[in-house]
Amino acid sequence: MHKLNPEQQQAVKYISGPLLVLAGAGSGKTRVITEKIAYLIQTCHYSASSILAVTFTNKTAKEMKTRVLSRLENDNTRGLCISTFHNLGLNLLRKHHAKLGYKANFTLFDEQDSLTLIHEIAYSAFQVTKQVAAEIKHQISLWKNALLTPDQVNLSTKNSNIKQAHEIYIQYQRYLKAYNAVDFDDLIFIPVQLLQTHSEVAEYWSNKLHYVLIDEYQDTNESQYQLMQLLVARRKQFTVVGDDDQSIYAWRGARPENLFALQQDYPTLKVIKLEQNYRSSGRILHAANTLIGNNPHLFNKKLWSVHNYGEPIRVLITKNEEDEAQRIASEIMTHKIKNNTYFKDYAVLIRGNHQSFLLERYFQLYKIPYAISGGSSFFAKTEIKDVLAYFKLLINSNDDCAFLRIINTPRREIGPSTLEKLGQYASRRQIALFDAITEIGLENELKPIALHKLKQFHQFICHYQQKIKHPDTLRQSLISLMTDIHYEQWLTDNASSLQQAEKRFKNILDLIDWITEKPQDDEKELHFAEIINRMLLLDIIDRQQEQKQDEKVQILTVHASKGLEYPHVYIMGVEEGLLPHQQSIDDDFIEEERRLAYVAITRAKYTLTLTLTKARKKFGESIVSYPSRFLDELPQDDLSWSGKSESNHQERKDIAKSNLATLKNRFINNAQ
Repeated sequence: MHKLNPEQQQAVKYISGPLLVLAGAGSGKTRVITEKIAYLIQTCHYSASSILAVTFTNKTAKEMKTRVLSRLENDNTRGLCISTFHNLGLNLLRKHHAKLGYKANFTLFDEQDSLTLIHEIAYSAFQVTKQVAAEIKHQISLWKNALLTPDQVNLSTKNSNIKQAHEIYIQYQRYLKAYNAVDFDDLIFIPVQLLQTHSEVAEYWSNKLHYVLIDEYQDTNESQYQLMQLLVARRKQFTVVGDDDQSIYAWRGARPENLFALQQDYPTLKVIKLEQNYRSSGRILHAANTLIGNNPHLFNKKLWSVHNYGEPIRVLITKNEEDEAQRIASEIMTHKIKNNTYFKDYAVLIRGNHQSFLLERYFQLYKIPYAISGGSSFFAKTEIKDVLAYFKLLINSNDDCAFLRIINTPRREIGPSTLEKLGQYASRRQIALFDAITEIGLENELKPIALHKLKQFHQFICHYQQKIKHPDTLRQSLISLMTDIHYEQWLTDNASSLQQAEKRFKNILDLIDWITEKPQDDEKELHFAEIINRMLLLDIIDRQQEQKQDEKVQILTVHASKGLEYPHVYIMGVEEGLLPHQQSIDDDFIEEERRLAYVAITRAKYTLTLTLTKARKKFGESIVSYPSRFLDELPQDDLSWSGKSESNHQERKDIAKSNLATLKNRFINNAQ
């Protein structure tokens, strides 16, 4: 307790009624929650089983539980519940399923299960596409999060799409009940109904739970708020921790207004502000405070730090997105060598997953180990794995793994029994699956139609093995291969939306561009096989397995960065259309985008660099980029601009010369 600051101590010790802890970024909120649980058990003599702590992710819940158990290793923690909202709802449903007519072995539908069922219902009734079905699913999710049954949905609107979605909602709920199934949203929706309509269940939980703590309260939606109210209705003994400035999930129903609603619903609510930041320099906090000051506030607070004011915030203007990625990679490598830091000290924050492609490319060139969070590595994407498997088989027909991945991608109606017999024959002959197709002996193993399909595939691969030998037409050959297998149509048929399919096919075109890019003057031209083998050698998936997990630069979305911190942070693409995102501009969600920028800035401890481009490719065309409005909202005296003037080229040369001198000195010193 003595290690906590006065406000943190006050938050831990206050148990006289409802409490809201406004915890700014880096102010030690997790520590307050874990210390409060310990205080309740050790000092206030609450039984562990009467305490409930709720958070939003399994990772956070696990981390919090580990901290509490290590803090209370000599105390009785049996029955202590630290859970996500949805796990809590699942436990409620398991215990009281019979009250609402569910059998004990009810099924939990995941996102894909729900979408498949909704699409089947919607297609049968209205012949809608899978993309429209995904939109209907989202609307149903919003209704459930707002605690609206089909009977309670307001149909006064003239919007035909809403009426159509409502009809699907009615049928969807009937099917779920018939299947003895619930979906993800039901894990909050049904327990709320349960507690509202069954007084004996509400009384059971009121008697059981003596104190409730809720983390990240600004991210709760309407149904989660109602669930909390029902659980604390009798005793009104709770602590909620949140920060309206870090509410970044409105798109999935989060309501920062729930913080304000607490004051209305609980007039005796006490508010304690945690404003001392233990993470960032004074300059970074000043910039964050200035930026977020442009948003309306439910509660006023201002972060402050005992750390030094720190280095200026760099704003790096680059020529285009390729120049941007290269500058970030080269700067990280140089800064690491100059300052004797670790790769894990650096993070690059992106607004969208598509921004990681070029970063991965240049991190590989500079041999910088990295990990992707909040998105997937370019090489981990299904479509990239599929296409690389085709390319691997083209250069090595003995690659059975590549063969098995693509033999039915897209589908060629080559069934599992055919592949099993092919595998058994190849194993007996000790040859590759691909080579086994042309052997006469296989005719005795397979039906003529199955053998014919295999031979068609064999001829197809052989045809393209010849075509890729011509470097001048390599790009066109690879694109033709994609056309011949109808891969773009395959993506469309298996994607949740046309937009998703287009994005995935663009990834393939980016890969082909990367492979067929003409070498620079000082590089020799490589054959296709050499290019693929070099790429596979650098493949991020393989490298991640070989390297230590913690010694990597982190590439992560701003959403995924929440709650994390790094000594040196790059925020990539601080431009109109990226941060703030174009969709948010169009829908007038600028306040949420400003909160996202605030979250990104407050991840940095010592140095912060914001990058943007003068032009960026969109749909294959170079489009002029405009600096983000958020740059104008930052304190200009705290910014150091680079690349703003026409002297950018000379500036780059001077930096490169300085970096080279540093490297030479480092090597000389090491040699001595």
